[in-house]
Amino acid sequence: MSRPSKPLTLLLALTLISSALVLLGVAVGSTGFGLSWLDSSDAIQQQILWQIRLPRSSGAWVAGALLGLAGAVAQGLFRNALADPYLLGASSGAGLGVALLLVLAGTSPAAASLWLRMGLTGAAFFGAIGAVLLTLVLARGVEQTMRLLLAGVIVGVVLGSATTLMIMLAPDIMRPMQAFVMGSTGFLGWNSVLIMAPLLLLCLLAAMACSRALDAMTLGESTAASLGVRLQTIRLLLIGVLALATGAAVAQAGLIGFVGLVAPHLVRSRLHCTHSWLLLLSTLTGGALLLAADILSRWLVAPQELPVGVVTTVLGGAYLLWLMHRKPMLETRT
Repeated sequence: MSRPSKPLTLLLALTLISSALVLLGVAVGSTGFGLSWLDSSDAIQQQILWQIRLPRSSGAWVAGALLGLAGAVAQGLFRNALADPYLLGASSGAGLGVALLLVLAGTSPAAASLWLRMGLTGAAFFGAIGAVLLTLVLARGVEQTMRLLLAGVIVGVVLGSATTLMIMLAPDIMRPMQAFVMGSTGFLGWNSVLIMAPLLLLCLLAAMACSRALDAMTLGESTAASLGVRLQTIRLLLIGVLALATGAAVAQAGLIGFVGLVAPHLVRSRLHCTHSWLLLLSTLTGGALLLAADILSRWLVAPQELPVGVVTTVLGGAYLLWLMHRKPMLETRT
């Protein structure tokens, strides 16, 4: 167990890093890094700052925070350090829900309507929760790690193929949907932030309320039950949190992998802590990770930009390969 000063120090560090990244995010544009946004007399620059760069950077942080929280919840709920929304099929299910709604509505994921984005979030939520439940059915519970991960991979592949089919059925929106499938923060605006921020707060509060139950569940289900944990209720609530956090992020920013997997591991690599701290710190870490990836995606090949999902996949995949050679790190610790 860490002394309170260590989590507080990390909390402060992550807050400062996130603030610095937001400032850096608004300074990176199509021509690379620049400080022209500081010129308050230029109306065009101010419009770019307030209507494009700031909402995109803020939205990228909130989406990453949702994925970081979802990853910490998944790893604690399934007692599996390799669990995350992507591996459990939740991201693919959310993507299928979004694709289905867009095809039926005949519109693009770049549309900025608040009502449309709320509808996309609802469709992603139901898609994500359906995918997680399907994974659990195929895995026959959470007891066998390899069966759970294999079921998640199968569900993800099948639902991903269904999403591709949906895209092919609507050639008019194929191009923006391809960007959505690869993950893109270019769709984010103030409407996205307005939707994601309250959901992040709701999911975080619900997850924190279950943190003591998650601590107990690390000792085994029988031990947790003997301590008075209502396992069925806690599971249903946390699956709802996992689906809502994943669905909200996917609906606004597309399919972005590895953030939910890497964020909790980075926190554990710095300190031993209970789930109350792990959930909060993973949320902040996820936000910082996705915002940093977004900055890289815009800066590396400016004036072009890489899909942020490609950046997170490359970096997250490299981290996962390194993690595989550190067996003790693959054990969920509290």
